[in-house]
Amino acid sequence: MADLFEDYPLGPGWDEMFGVPGEPRPTYEALHATLRPLAGGELRVRAEVLARAFLDQGITFALKGVERPFPLDIVPRIIAAEQWRQVEAGVAQRVRALEAFLADVYGEGHVLRDGVVPRRIIVTSAHFHREAAGIVPPNGVRVHVAGVDLIRDEAGEFRVLEDNVRTPSGVSYVMENRRAMAHVLPEVFAQTRVRPVESYPGMLLQALRASAPAGVDDPTVVVLTPGVHNSAYFEHALLAREMGVELVEGRDLVCAGNEVAMRTTAGEQRVDVIYRRIDDEFLDPVHFRADSMLGCAGLLNAARAGNVTIANAIGNGVADDKLLYTYVPDLIRYYLGEEPLLSNVETYRLDDPDVRTHVLSRLDELVLKPVDGSGGAGIVIGSQATEEQLEHVRQRIQLDPRGWIAQREVKLSMVPTLIEDRLRPRHVDLRPFAVNDGNQVRVLPGGLTRVALPEGALVVNSSQGGGSKDTWVLPEPGAPAEEWQQDPFPDEIAVIPSPRRPDPGPGQSGNNQQQQQQQQARADGRDRC
Repeated sequence: MADLFEDYPLGPGWDEMFGVPGEPRPTYEALHATLRPLAGGELRVRAEVLARAFLDQGITFALKGVERPFPLDIVPRIIAAEQWRQVEAGVAQRVRALEAFLADVYGEGHVLRDGVVPRRIIVTSAHFHREAAGIVPPNGVRVHVAGVDLIRDEAGEFRVLEDNVRTPSGVSYVMENRRAMAHVLPEVFAQTRVRPVESYPGMLLQALRASAPAGVDDPTVVVLTPGVHNSAYFEHALLAREMGVELVEGRDLVCAGNEVAMRTTAGEQRVDVIYRRIDDEFLDPVHFRADSMLGCAGLLNAARAGNVTIANAIGNGVADDKLLYTYVPDLIRYYLGEEPLLSNVETYRLDDPDVRTHVLSRLDELVLKPVDGSGGAGIVIGSQATEEQLEHVRQRIQLDPRGWIAQREVKLSMVPTLIEDRLRPRHVDLRPFAVNDGNQVRVLPGGLTRVALPEGALVVNSSQGGGSKDTWVLPEPGAPAEEWQQDPFPDEIAVIPSPRRPDPGPGQSGNNQQQQQQQQARADGRDRC
């Protein structure tokens, strides 16, 4: 029987399992010992069973218009307790700073007057919405949910790659990955104490209820989805079910007198909190896209009147801007009076002519990113690009320098991944999810580890063909059992019924239905992973 790790090479990035060939790091010793006796064919069969189960039960992601299972690699990623302490503290710090920034930039604007961030950076951001100016959320929270993308550099240090505070996606796969792993690889799962992740829906619901308008003691919360044609519909449906709240589309809502209600079989019912998974531009046709068929007219006015909470808040996208990302360390110092606990990746601001000239002379050594891109779209990795691609991005940068940043090419850390019948190193990142209830920022112990499946690839996004891993965070030594104990065979993988494609009906033409489907497919902003 061949060893799963036979001829396992150490790649160019930090290998999280091996410090030297054949010798696992302490964090991975138990996993290595459990995997090594297994045959590659046996592990492959289990992986195929896992993929079929995901597809049969609706755990899918749309890639180029085709529904496919969200690829889950069968080898988990493990993060030690002391490493997680840094991640948890650093992510929470970042969320607090971005909260303060958003309140300021849509309010008094002190950060602009004090010159910490140039005003031109804000007003030229595609996702800065003046329509949101002056809206104060009931409990002051704008970032109810954040997904902060992290990588580990060549020295194994965690760094922030980008911030996602609009509609960050992927937490449903965190929960389902854990359930699936307990079923297909129970002997590995049983060997390690792992902090659970099933508390996320409760954390989210608590934060949403805490954000209800003043005077509402028992708020009605809904999840607003673009619809069944959206690539992340599975997640929208799962979260609504797990929280025990209604999943609604824009056509289910009505706004009158600056109050929002949903249509039910018993009549209209007031809605107090909307956890929206629709991008700003499609949310309210009165203030944004007039042709939107996905939102509800009047939502923004109702939020301004203090009668409904929209989570995450409208206008948060300015904090997702990759050029603003370069100022976040300064924002942490400005608002919190602290040094950043997590460093950024070294980044060049191309709106500076001298910096731009320097970068244009080194395009083949850097990573070029559009500042409003998501899902890995538009990224050019200089060392892997053709001359034609580099010339094309050079022209785009010269035409719109504000629209691009350049970063040092970081060799992302690597974790063993099942490729055919052997384990091979593949690059990974990590998206921890943070929930803010107004009193504290809590970070789910785990997060979505995404893995670039092709050899040498550095783009890990599922929308670019990447996969995922179950992320195991180890408890602190001596931690009480309730912090890590979990049912080794939790509830079955969630079954989300296949969505019924609605009949257009007498009031909706086939053309309108097609337009609605097209909008559903693209009205997700950052709602992709």
